[in-house]
Amino acid sequence: MAATEFDKLRNVGILGQGGSGKTSLGEAMLFAAGATQRLGKVLDGTSVLDFEPEEIKHHVSISTAFHSLSWKKHGLTLIDTPGYAAFLADSINSIRAMGGALFVLNPAVGVRVEAERLWARANEGGVSRLLFVSKMDHEQADIRERIAPILQTLEAKGIYLQMPVGVETGFKGVVDLLTMRAWLYDGDSGKYAEADIPAELADDAQEWRQKLIEDISELDDGLLEKFLDGTELSLDEMKTAVRQATRERRIFPILFGAPLRQVGVAQLLDAVADYLPAPLEELEFEGKNPANGEALKRKHDPNAPFSAYVFKTVIDPFAGKLSVLRVLSGKLNSDLTAYVASRQIREKVGHIFRLEGKKQEAVKEALAGEIVAVAKFKEIVTGDTLCDEKAPIQFAGPVHFTPNVSFALEPKSKADEDKLPNGLHHMKEEDPTIELHRDEETRDFILSGMGQQHVEIAVEKLKRKYGAEVVLKAPKVPYKETIRGSASAQGRQKKQTGGHGQFGDTWIKVEPLPHGAGFEFVDKIVGGAIPRNYIPAVEKGIREAMAVGHLAGYPMVDVRATLYDGSYHDVDSSDMAFKIAASMGFRNAVEKAKPVLLEPIMNLEVAVPDECMGDVIGDLNSKRGKVVGMETKGHTQVIKSKVPMAEVLKYAADLRAITSGRGEFQLEFAHYEEMPAHLAERIVKEAQARKMAAHEGEHRAHG
Repeated sequence: MAATEFDKLRNVGILGQGGSGKTSLGEAMLFAAGATQRLGKVLDGTSVLDFEPEEIKHHVSISTAFHSLSWKKHGLTLIDTPGYAAFLADSINSIRAMGGALFVLNPAVGVRVEAERLWARANEGGVSRLLFVSKMDHEQADIRERIAPILQTLEAKGIYLQMPVGVETGFKGVVDLLTMRAWLYDGDSGKYAEADIPAELADDAQEWRQKLIEDISELDDGLLEKFLDGTELSLDEMKTAVRQATRERRIFPILFGAPLRQVGVAQLLDAVADYLPAPLEELEFEGKNPANGEALKRKHDPNAPFSAYVFKTVIDPFAGKLSVLRVLSGKLNSDLTAYVASRQIREKVGHIFRLEGKKQEAVKEALAGEIVAVAKFKEIVTGDTLCDEKAPIQFAGPVHFTPNVSFALEPKSKADEDKLPNGLHHMKEEDPTIELHRDEETRDFILSGMGQQHVEIAVEKLKRKYGAEVVLKAPKVPYKETIRGSASAQGRQKKQTGGHGQFGDTWIKVEPLPHGAGFEFVDKIVGGAIPRNYIPAVEKGIREAMAVGHLAGYPMVDVRATLYDGSYHDVDSSDMAFKIAASMGFRNAVEKAKPVLLEPIMNLEVAVPDECMGDVIGDLNSKRGKVVGMETKGHTQVIKSKVPMAEVLKYAADLRAITSGRGEFQLEFAHYEEMPAHLAERIVKEAQARKMAAHEGEHRAHG
């Protein structure tokens, strides 16, 4: 890119809640600018932005996509982001790369929590925005009445730069309220022409324009003085005021369109070029000196020392690992050695690409403000800051998200089990919100993600990209057991065989310990009742008995076991005999010490619109939940509660049903609590039935 073109560069995010029409808008912009030869459509699988097989199958954006276009000598990089809660982490971390954004609204459905979260993150990131009212050919009521509550919820100062021409299927264009000219479209052809405002809309257009002039006058004291004096504001004055206030995020211009019919798209592209900022007009990026923590800032200047931020990783089947980054200052070229000061690693920059949907276009260099991908970095990962070693800087890393839903994975075969870790490692490079671990107690592979759909799609990708086929199951609840009383009992192992016999005799006392204390073994043998060399075997026998529990086969916790007496035989005693005796003595004592089942309790934080709060609290009560706090954030209620894990294994689906997809939640482990007796009895009976079935199976196998 030549230096003279630098002020015409725009990095434009497309943000909004799922179903608002973001990807359709991106496709319409690409087609209108001639970047694609046909209008891609999500529903028929021809979108160049939703190109992953899973996106085509489910008709939903799963991952942020990139594409560039040229419009009236401006170079635009489009950043099309997911809008559904399960995939929002990728969108939020991509906001760092945006200089401006189109926030897509669908007035028919209002604002969901996802839109509010994205709006808040864009505010934090200092991103200028245009509001684009999509699907105007679906609208049925006074548009301003529909949009007013949306602006109120977002706490946004919206100003109308356009007025729609026609409604529903009769929507055919827009009136530019600054120039007072109409742009009318010819059916679904995408062709449009400038025209006089239709006579029947002239009065409405004057009313809308008057409100716009009042809004613009309030942006500048000089303009307000002219307005109050009755002096007409010039077109240049108004556009300059709108441009400045938009870039300072004091206002959010509103425009209209129907992307699938191409209506209003060209005018939106004009507005992007006119009102959204070039890199040098964006806020400086704030970082720190990794050596001493001193605050630093970098201008988006090609002549400043090199720095870049890796905000996304893509594993491409042909190009391999691609690190998607925004060059924040200086220049990036293939001769450069990128330095990550926070980890003191250096990597040679290889091939540089501009991403065009699923394709890559090789480029020789990238200047400050440009978004490109670098192939095959070995150690550099998402969240790393690349810089000039002589001018080190580190920018803040990505936002961390805690997975809120988990499933057990059952590999279909040993081969699938072997492929699972490698496949998930690569997937986690692309999507850090995926987590996999092996539950030490249940021995299940547990896959966690940001929602049921997120996990299900991860499983589809595992099979398609890495050949690992698994079955999803609800994870087993990791119950535990403990005791509520104290008791003592004998454990005696005496067995005579042809040669040496087995003899071990122990007396063991068990007592409950405070929550979280774990296990304590106390040796109180005196006078040589049991030789010292057998004591470790006694402790081992008790630990093995604790591991399999007493009631339902779950591990025991928070128990003190004291060995206080016993006897031995000079010839027949052995480590094995004392291990068995100790295990028996421990089980006998536990049986008399009021054993109980413990269940995991989770901290559950739910964010829902005001009108859903009562239903959500009622549902939590039915799940044995306890509400421990509430907080109001705008039009959202945040409900904090403690709920048994067993009741919220499928909470994502429950909350979606209650709130029509407008709620979101976070879940994390809190502590263990004693389970109500009637529920514990059911768990114990189920465990006994499984044990009996397993024994019968073994018996038949050996029969």
